[in-house]
Amino acid sequence: MTTTQGITLKNASVTLGGKPILSNLDLALTEPRIGIIGRNGSGKTTLLRLIAGLIAPTTGTVQIDGLDPTDRKAVLPRLGILFQNPDHQILFPTVAEELAFGLRQQGRTQTQADQAVTQLLHQESRAHWAHAPTHTLSQGQRHYLCLLSILLMQPATILLDEPFAGLDLPTKIRLHRRLAALPQRLITISHDPAAVADCDRLLWLDQGKIRADGPAAATLQAFTAEMAQLGERDADTSLAL
Repeated sequence: MTTTQGITLKNASVTLGGKPILSNLDLALTEPRIGIIGRNGSGKTTLLRLIAGLIAPTTGTVQIDGLDPTDRKAVLPRLGILFQNPDHQILFPTVAEELAFGLRQQGRTQTQADQAVTQLLHQESRAHWAHAPTHTLSQGQRHYLCLLSILLMQPATILLDEPFAGLDLPTKIRLHRRLAALPQRLITISHDPAAVADCDRLLWLDQGKIRADGPAAATLQAFTAEMAQLGERDADTSLAL
């Protein structure tokens, strides 16, 4: 696995359709487990897409170990992303083809990729998945397939977008256990305090700006207290302009 310096944002802003989504973010993300929390619409998904190189900053810079994340080939060994909806990530009709795709992008031969896929599925006790059509897998199984695709490429950092959303409790428990054991840096984006409670560092994103940044316990205490106050005030009655 590639060694990593971390992810840096310097005065990074994103404006979409004339509307500011992220404003002047200055961050150095180096901890093993980092959480980013905030209400829906706070800019969390935009921040994830910015870090992943899926969009470029309107102003400022983003770097992954000193590299521009929009250079997809350069950052493949450094950064992987697990989307909330696996159907936005799966491209191929069979499990083996889906797993081999990332390795082929990294320059492996088809034979090398096929061998790595076979070995991984055997290690995961899922050898019988190899020729299964991806559309026959359950939601939780497709989600896990996407994770396996990322792990095969051995990136130093993995971005997780609401990783437990839509999963039943046993699947959540299995995925949480699997993620906790990984050596990679994990950056988890969520609106659910439980998903980020064990992080080394927690960022609270509010209206595109960092509202708080620190240990998970203290940041979550402040976040949940404010969410409780908003709930008491019935805060969603105003019409968006």
